[in-house]
Amino acid sequence: MIPMAKSLFLRAALLGLAASLMNGCGKHESSETQAAPAGRTVSAEVQVVKQAPLNVRAEAPGSVVSQDQIQVASRLMGYIREIKVQEGQTVKAGQLLFVVDPSDIQAQANEARAGLAQAEAALADAKLDYERFGALYKEEAIPKAQWDKIRLQYQVAQQQVAAARAGLGMATGQMRYASVVAPINGVVTQKMANAGDLATPGRPVLVIESLKKLQVRTQVGSDVYARIRVGDKVSIVRDDDDATQAPIVGVIAQVVPAADPASHSHLVKIDLPADSGLSSGSFVRAGFSVGSRSGIRVPAAALAERAGITGVFVVDAQGIARYRMVRTGAAEAGEVEILSGLNPGERVVVSSVDQLENGDKVNGAAHD
Repeated sequence: MIPMAKSLFLRAALLGLAASLMNGCGKHESSETQAAPAGRTVSAEVQVVKQAPLNVRAEAPGSVVSQDQIQVASRLMGYIREIKVQEGQTVKAGQLLFVVDPSDIQAQANEARAGLAQAEAALADAKLDYERFGALYKEEAIPKAQWDKIRLQYQVAQQQVAAARAGLGMATGQMRYASVVAPINGVVTQKMANAGDLATPGRPVLVIESLKKLQVRTQVGSDVYARIRVGDKVSIVRDDDDATQAPIVGVIAQVVPAADPASHSHLVKIDLPADSGLSSGSFVRAGFSVGSRSGIRVPAAALAERAGITGVFVVDAQGIARYRMVRTGAAEAGEVEILSGLNPGERVVVSSVDQLENGDKVNGAAHD
């Protein structure tokens, strides 16, 4: 009986010790929780969300093209000896583009030079006859018919020399076309032949586009076509830009009234500013203003990204910043439309959002 009593006493003691340890751990954790520091205080600007009229925009994909596009061809027929430029290369007016083998033109020039020498020799003989028979005719030593013949031969020799000189000038003048230079400042956008190919007059070898006059060309439906006019401003963004990028402002230069019979859309040409930073061939999105509606916007600086989710920090009545996911819309003039996630009257942080974490206290006055 005594061993059994000892065993029961020992088990009760162990259970009491375990309970004591567990109570001690719980008290320790509770004290740590109570001692945990509160959220940080961050100075930032706060803005009250207001409802306001917003532009309704219709977007259409487009591409950038140059208004000045030149197809460069050879004026000679001959094999291309070398091409000095590549696609995408910027060139200046007068810069050498490609060289055509001038062997055929050189042969023609040599032939014309020989023909001129022969014509000049014949003219020298005709001149001697003209002078000698002219003196005889004055002395009435020869008949007029013979003199007229000699005089005609001299005139023909003069004309043959003139023709030979013109032929030589033409042949030597063609030599300068063997080296083809850029007619304008621009960018080589197409290379349509290679060294060794036969160049012929009228067949383009290169295409050069000027960077000074760029346009966006896009197609719009009949509903947008009815609401736009020449001279209207259009917001242009690169196809790969995010919503926070400031758009480029273009101006509608032409709206083609005739619709495409297949797509029933209208071609619109939009002039770009000289400092647009775009290049020919770029893909863009054109935003046309087609009306207005009520909505809310926040500065683009208010948007933050946490764990791949776009949101804003909303400040509650106690001044605590709470991260909230939002759905964004179009961007314009440094502001982004909020389609869902915010309500008018709420306060959002519009600066230093990269320093904020959920639960931080915001030290900043709200402004409109």
